[in-house]
Amino acid sequence: MSDPLDTVFAALADPTRRAILTMLLEDDMAVSDVAEPFDISLAAISKHLMILGRAGLIVQEKRGRVKWCKLQPDAMRSTSIWMQGFGQFEPVNLEAFERFLAAEFGDTGGL
Repeated sequence: MSDPLDTVFAALADPTRRAILTMLLEDDMAVSDVAEPFDISLAAISKHLMILGRAGLIVQEKRGRVKWCKLQPDAMRSTSIWMQGFGQFEPVNLEAFERFLAAEFGDTGGL
């Protein structure tokens, strides 16, 4: 997928990736902390993080020996602008997005 819009929508299509974004709304997290609540392998989480990174939704950086993940909310700006073209969508409001994700996936336990 070369279209950035396609890449963002494809990344958001998976419930695990949406749950990860919900967790990252709170704060940056170490990869191991991102993986902890999921019943999948660290390798699988790494693949999800790679997809989110390719979509520009997160960035990962090494701090010492730990890899950290950080949400990049501006990556959804083009998606929001595209949806506004239909006249029935408001710009992405991160607080509303957080509430939606919390309702969809439940409380992340303050992660």
